[in-house]
Amino acid sequence: MTESPSTLNRIEEELRQAMAAKKCWRCGCFQDTIDTLQDSAVIQADLASLLKEARTLFEPKRYDCLGCEVCWPAVAQNLAAELDPAVAEGGHCATEAPELREGWPPLPGDYQVVRMQAPVAVCTLNSDHLVAELVASGVEDLSLVGTLHTENLGIEHLIRNTLANPHIRFLVLCGEDTQKAIGHLPGQSLISLFHHGVNEKMRIIGANGKRPLLKNLDVKHVEAFRRQVQLVECIGKTDIPTVLKKISEAAANNPGPFAGAPEDILPIPIEAAAAPTKLTLDPAGYFVVYPDRRANQLMLEHYTNQGVLDRMFAAQSPAALYVTVINEGLISRLDHAAYLGRELARAEQALKSGEKYVQDQAPGEIEQASLQTCSSGCGCR
Repeated sequence: MTESPSTLNRIEEELRQAMAAKKCWRCGCFQDTIDTLQDSAVIQADLASLLKEARTLFEPKRYDCLGCEVCWPAVAQNLAAELDPAVAEGGHCATEAPELREGWPPLPGDYQVVRMQAPVAVCTLNSDHLVAELVASGVEDLSLVGTLHTENLGIEHLIRNTLANPHIRFLVLCGEDTQKAIGHLPGQSLISLFHHGVNEKMRIIGANGKRPLLKNLDVKHVEAFRRQVQLVECIGKTDIPTVLKKISEAAANNPGPFAGAPEDILPIPIEAAAAPTKLTLDPAGYFVVYPDRRANQLMLEHYTNQGVLDRMFAAQSPAALYVTVINEGLISRLDHAAYLGRELARAEQALKSGEKYVQDQAPGEIEQASLQTCSSGCGCR
C-alpha cells in the first residue's frame, strides 16, 4: 500500500503502543481491533506480521473497555478506516448485549441517582470529579449525573436509562470530551446523535468515534430518546456554578413527563401509599422522647410494655440515640424505628427553636386484645 505509507506507519505506531501495555492484552478494544484489521485484505497486505505478533499477546479478556484517556487500538482502527472504510464496521468494542435489571435505572453505569422525578440529567463525559460535586450541591432539579467514556455501549446505557424515566426532559452535556486522540469520542458522538440520529445500520450519523454503533437498540429507541430529551450543550465546562445554572435554566422550562416511550420500556409507577389502620406493639417495648432544655440535650426513655422504665439515654443528636437503641436491641419493628426517628427529629427541632414539643401518637389504633398499660405518647395506651 505504497500510496499511504504515513497512515500505515501511524497505525503501526499505535498498535505497538498497545502491544507494549499489558492492560491492553486482556482488553476487548485491543483484541477486537486486531481481529478486525486481520479481516481486512487491505490492511492485512502490509501489516500481516505485526497483526500476527499482536495476537500472540492475547490474554483471556477481562474487560471490554477501560475508557482509557488514550486508546491506542481505537486510534489505530480509526486510521485504518481511512484506508479501508469497511474497518469502521468491524469489531464490537464494548457493545455486548446489556442485561436489564428491574427498577430504575435498568442498566449499570458510572452514575449517581439523585431524584427520579427531577427533570434534568447531567453527563460529565470524562470529568469524573464533577459527579460527586454536583450530587453534593443538593440541587433539587437533578435526576442523575454520570460520566460517559464510550460512544457505543455508554450511549446505549444512557438512552435506556433515560427512556425508563419519563420525568427526564433535559440532558446537560458538560465536562471534558478530551483534547487528545483517544479514539472514543462520546461527547461528539452524542451531539451527532441528537442532531442527525442513526442510519439503517444503527451507526450514529456524523460521529467520529471508533465505532459509534448502537447495535443493542432499535431506531424507535433512538427516536423516542431524541423526542423526550432536549440536549443542553456545554462541553468543556467544568465549573460547578456554570453547570448548576444550566440545570436551573433547563428545569424552568420543564414540559412535564414524556408520554412517548416505546412499548418495551416500562417506567416505575408511582404507587399510592396507605396510612396504617392498626398499631402493633413492639415486643421490645416503647419510648418516650423529650428535649431537656436545661442540659440542651435530647432525652430518650425506654419502657417495657408493662409500663416499667428500664433504660434512659441522653445525647446531642437524634443519630446518636437511634443508633444506640438499635445496637442495644431495644427496638425490633421497622415501623416503630421510623416513628422514633421522626420524633427524635421533631424533638431536636424544638430544642433548637424553643418551640413546644409534644410527642405524637404513633399512627394506627391498638387492638383491644393487645392493649397494655404503657402510658407513653407513642400511642400505646
